[in-house]
Order: sequence, then structure tokens, then C-alpha cells
Amino acid sequence: MKSVIARAPSSTANLGPGFDVFGLALDAYYDEVQITKNEGTQIVIESSDSVPLEPEKNSAGIVIIEMSKAFKVKTGLLVKIKKGVPAGFGMGSSAASAAAAAVAFNSLFDLNLDQNTLVEFAGMGERASAGSIHYDNVSASVLGGFVIVRTDPLDVIKIEPPKDLVLCVAIPKIAVPKKKTKVSRGVLPQQVKLHDHVRNLANAAAIATGFINKDVELLGRSIKDIIVEPARKHMIPGFDNVKKNALQAGALGVTISGAGPSVISFTSKSANHKKICKAMEKGFSSANTECITVVCRPSKGAFAL
Repeated sequence: MKSVIARAPSSTANLGPGFDVFGLALDAYYDEVQITKNEGTQIVIESSDSVPLEPEKNSAGIVIIEMSKAFKVKTGLLVKIKKGVPAGFGMGSSAASAAAAAVAFNSLFDLNLDQNTLVEFAGMGERASAGSIHYDNVSASVLGGFVIVRTDPLDVIKIEPPKDLVLCVAIPKIAVPKKKTKVSRGVLPQQVKLHDHVRNLANAAAIATGFINKDVELLGRSIKDIIVEPARKHMIPGFDNVKKNALQAGALGVTISGAGPSVISFTSKSANHKKICKAMEKGFSSANTECITVVCRPSKGAFAL
């Protein structure tokens, strides 16, 4: 093959108490990365979207650089990136590009890499936005479904989500800082009370159980985070009202999507999703902030077209 296109889904990370451990692929948005063998030895990035064109500053570019080194690829590569996932809003934008790049490279050079290796290379792309490697979003984007990430060594556990799980995501129309993920990590507490850690651990265990048992009710009522969410919510205009309104409208659980500022509601298929979205919009409007809302479901992972 001379050229491969891969598509990777958006994702949400943490799911409340599962900081840096939980991820969930969402069918709300997708990124596409096309890799074409080219003359010379350079990696060239092209895109009509607002992304860095220097490979070493681009999440997909970093993945391709690292994979080229690891597998001693000497040919030039033309990389075309088509962004669908909004950047900087807690929807796994950089992870989607990185995941698509890893899957496209794997397919183009017929490497047949296992899932952990694909995730490991995709995670390297997170340095472009977060300043360090994180595997929660990229694991979900590469593999699809719900993932639990263990590190040292990397081991990703995938669980198929309940078929009746539906997500309502509210994306505020606000300016986000460059390197937003790195900024949002900077506000996190360096120490936590043991009591708070235990409560978050119990909720995280209940979320995993909810996914395993396909119990949306248990999953939803376990989306409670008393460590990270309180430290970050001041960065989201009207967050408390958004959350309160969504719960009153029938959401089972509400939390920050990844590093924010998007807010995500976990609901069942039978919920009134339009009502929940309107309630979240009203919560943001209480802080003079507009938002767009998206109703989505868990997604399969990245794939070559």
C-alpha cells in the first residue's frame, strides 16, 4: 500500500473519580489522518484546520516520528489531518489525531501491532498538548468502548459499554488557553485526604462494576468526584448550575469531560435527552455563556478505511 486513511473517535476521560485511569470513546466527533509514502525522508504535515504543521509539535506528527524511529522507516511521509474533534474542550482532540496516526501507520506498514503497543505509541502524541504522556483518552480512541488504564507496565483493559448508555455533552463557547490540559492539571491538589481518596476509589470501583454488569443506573449514580472536579470547576462558567440542572432534568450522573470545559451527562436510552441538553444550556446561560450540546453514544475504536 502507498496510502492509508484512519479515523478515530472523540473520547471523554476520568468519568469523575477515575482520574488518568478511565476513558470512554464517543461517537460525537471523529478525526481523520491520511499517511502517504512520499519521496525523500521528511515527514510533511498538511491540514486546512488550525493545527501545528511542524511534526514535532503535532500530536499525529509525534506519533509518526516515534513509530518511524522504532521501525526504521526511512521513506518520506505526507500526513494529511482532517480535524473533527473540537480542540481544547475535553473531548480528546489530540488523542483522536494520535490514535488515527498510530492506526494508519500500523496499517500502512503492515506491522500488526498489539493493542497495548498501539496505545503506547498513540500516548506519545499527548506530549503535544499536555506536555506529558497520558493514556486515558488515547486508549479509548484507539480501542473504543470503556477502558481502564494501568501503567508501569502499560496494560489497558477494555469493557464493552451498556447498549442503553447515552451521553449528553455541553460544550461552552469560551476561549481556552493554549496547552489547556497542562494548565488544568496545574490546579490539581498535590495532596488529598485519605477519606476523600477512599470515597473516590469506591465510586471508581462502582463505575467499573456498572460497565461490567451493564448497569447504567449504578454507573450514573457513581459518577461522583470529590477531588479533581472541585479543583477544576471554577474554570467552567456556571458549572454548578449546569450539573444541578442536568440532574434535575433526569441525568443519572454529571461531571467534567476530561480536563474540561465541556460537561458530560450520563443517561439511559429512555431519558429525555432534549430536556437534559436544554437544562445544561440554561446552566451555562446563568453565567452568560453559550454552549452547544451533543447527544452521543459509546463508539468503536480507531480503524483504517
